[in-house]
Order: sequence, then structure tokens, then C-alpha cells
Amino acid sequence: MGTRNIAISDEAYARLAALKGPKESFTDVINRIAGKRSILDLAGVLSQKEEVELRSRVREIRTESRKRLDETARRMKQS
Repeated sequence: MGTRNIAISDEAYARLAALKGPKESFTDVINRIAGKRSILDLAGVLSQKEEVELRSRVREIRTESRKRLDETARRMKQS
């Protein structure tokens, strides 16, 4: 893994330093706050109505996808 030097303001440095744990590097802090987020961060974002609508749409899309896949497999067998 390579390293890079970056210039940040004193204010930004102080903010990062305040977020840094005792055994954490500045790289660790930056990755933690800017890196990949956990799927658990999305918990509670949707209303109950939105959740029901999303689940329904996902089921529809999966059903449509399965039909297309089955049709493609059927045509390939005929060839």
C-alpha cells in the first residue's frame, strides 16, 4: 500500500484528531468516516409503507428476471 501526503487546514486536522481513537491512525479515521458504510446504517430509513412497496417491487423484478432467464434457457435448448 502506498502513501500520499495531503495538505489540510489546521481546523480539519483538529477535527480528525478529535475523532481519532488512541490506537487509530489518521488513515483509519478517514476510512471510517469516508469509507464503505454498513448496511445496518440504513436501518429505519424507510417508512413502513415504503418498505412494503420496496419489497413488493423487488419481488416483481425477481419474478420478471426469472421468467426472462427461463425463456432464454428454453430458446437455447431449442437451438
